[in-house]
Amino acid sequence: MGRMTTPETSPRSRRISRRIGSIAESATLKVDAKAKALKAEGRPVIGFGAGEPDFPTPGYVVEAAVEAARDPRNHRYTPAGGLPELKKAIVEKTRRDSGLEIEPTQVLVTNGGKQAIYSAFATMLDPGDEVIVPAPYWTTYPEAIQLAGGVAVEVLADETQDYKVTVDQLEGARSDRTKVLLFVSPSNPTGSVYTAEEIRAIGAWAEEHQLWVLTDEIYEHLVYDGIETGSLPVLCPDLADHTVVVNGVAKTYAMTGWRVGWMIGPADLVKAATNLQSHATSNVSNVAQRAAIAALEGDLTAVDEMKVAFDRRRRTIVSMLNEIDGVVCPMPGGAFYAYPSVKGLLGTEHEGRRIETSAELAEYILDRAEVAVVPGEAFGSPGYLRLSYALGDDDLVEGVTRLQKLFA
Repeated sequence: MGRMTTPETSPRSRRISRRIGSIAESATLKVDAKAKALKAEGRPVIGFGAGEPDFPTPGYVVEAAVEAARDPRNHRYTPAGGLPELKKAIVEKTRRDSGLEIEPTQVLVTNGGKQAIYSAFATMLDPGDEVIVPAPYWTTYPEAIQLAGGVAVEVLADETQDYKVTVDQLEGARSDRTKVLLFVSPSNPTGSVYTAEEIRAIGAWAEEHQLWVLTDEIYEHLVYDGIETGSLPVLCPDLADHTVVVNGVAKTYAMTGWRVGWMIGPADLVKAATNLQSHATSNVSNVAQRAAIAALEGDLTAVDEMKVAFDRRRRTIVSMLNEIDGVVCPMPGGAFYAYPSVKGLLGTEHEGRRIETSAELAEYILDRAEVAVVPGEAFGSPGYLRLSYALGDDDLVEGVTRLQKLFA
């Protein structure tokens, strides 16, 4: 006879699993969706929430997709780990852009960078394994670690450090359960870029303690001011066999909606992650993969043009934000985000409304100025806001002007 259960303890009473129920909605996508919904209602909302280039995907990439859609080869299943032609293109692109020499067996093509991140953690982590996560961090990292059974150990760096953690801080967070270091440069949400010297120091520390490293290089082409930087497994070759590189076409080629990313790592780990993907999603859309091939095999002219625009907007938004009393915004060295401290605006009344947190401040800004920003709580660092400057110049100026007027 089975054990007695009550309605409260019955498996049916728990409609959502604890594992999934503990996962928070993506804060950045939530803000973007709310901004778009308000726009649809006719409100003149300006959204700084989504990390999405405002440029169209380059025409030659779109044409490649159109041709691919007409080809019956692409109407069928293909290898779960990615088209051989795309894997080859990723190998060549990686050699060209970062100097890292890899083989196709070290590549898994995924449904965007998010799947690559989750698959990497799911493949590397056992329950209770710890991952050191520098903060501010992108919202998805801790959730992916938790889903994989791991434990995120946050290490906070503020604006006085240009949002970059030190080796001493990392060492202070290390324990006998630490297995992986998450390393992101250029950073989302802060735009900070680690120098080559800083990367070598962190890599040497990770190698000394025999840690794995997951390095997210999705913003590799968006580095400004001539900062000398590089890819961690290139600068730290002794660590290459214990490093997973995550990348994709989304940010570089304005292809966020195409959902093509990849992970690069040791062949045995990539094979295991490919086995997972064979059950989770099978192959990435063949049409999108063919478009990605065209993007990677083309030149970087369109990328360079976007970078010029982003650089111009970067300087504009930082200058304008720093004109607001109570706001301190460092100049980001990469990506397309500004991450100002707004601590000087907290703990005071605004139009008779006392605001204590950056989350409350973001709500107030959307309500009173019709500007959508993401609060620092989403990135593990309350007291800040993230503003993407991957939007048109006119909207950018209008949006920050509204903030200047709101806090004048």
